[in-house]
Amino acid sequence: MKILITGGAGYIGSTLCEYLLKNKHKVTVLDTFMFSNNSLNAYMSDKNFSVYQEDVRNIKSIKKYLSEHDVVVPLACLVGAPLCNLKEDEANQVNFQSIKAMIDNLSKDQYVIYPTTNSGYGVGEKDKYCTEDTPLKPISVYGKTKVQAEEYIANKFPNSTRLRLATVFGASPRMRLDLLVNDFVYRATKDKFIVLFESHFKRNFIHIRDVCRAMIMSIEDQENFSGETFNLGLSDANLSKLELCLEIKKYIPKFEILESEIGKDIDKRDYIVSNEKIESKGFKPAHSINDGVEELMKLFKYLIPSESMRNF
Repeated sequence: MKILITGGAGYIGSTLCEYLLKNKHKVTVLDTFMFSNNSLNAYMSDKNFSVYQEDVRNIKSIKKYLSEHDVVVPLACLVGAPLCNLKEDEANQVNFQSIKAMIDNLSKDQYVIYPTTNSGYGVGEKDKYCTEDTPLKPISVYGKTKVQAEEYIANKFPNSTRLRLATVFGASPRMRLDLLVNDFVYRATKDKFIVLFESHFKRNFIHIRDVCRAMIMSIEDQENFSGETFNLGLSDANLSKLELCLEIKKYIPKFEILESEIGKDIDKRDYIVSNEKIESKGFKPAHSINDGVEELMKLFKYLIPSESMRNF
């Protein structure tokens, strides 16, 4: 199949390309290269790979690419509450308006995999799992723009799969340190301590390679996935920030965890998630939280961080 990935040089996209090319798909990436210009270097020798510097907000420029592909994966996005709060207008343009324009320019025989976020659940009810039928109540600019885009796709483009991603972790050619597991392991490795604000807040987590595996499954088994929305996370990883730190401490015993009653988390999300629906389709994650901690520890022994790794 011919697959178009917008934002394909980013954290998820640069890893997804590896999976798609190994599965003999033809891959085209569109990206502004705002954060990285070398994350796709390893794929340049593959004749099934193409890449172009484009901005998804310029629909006139990218329209020609849309019509040439069987599958579109819109990954171009301003990610996370802090960045979207800082650049609210740009977040609306990239995260929603560009998605709307792309969907309006696709034909019905094309297929869309939209990676949205379970940030849309906002603050869940205590001890109650959020399912795909749980009302969405986003509390951040990031969550709101992603929910707008998800709802537009669901209503206007039935031939699509919407994946509500848990907080992603793991190594990538375009590394990010602002994601919770990646951030905490980095702090444990480098600083040996962390100060937690609102340490009881819970999230669900998923390894970046399991995200890619789920997307491959969605592409190659469209009959079972099209028209549906799925939570995508680890069912045994609905963890509070403190619980996550305690898992990391098993591998880095000198990691000091300090809880502070003064100060607040910018990202107020707090919920637990059920992933039973996608598991009923035969998807089973292959990478645990502990796998990710070990992987990241190896990476952080030599990684020289840059500001772009925190999306700023």
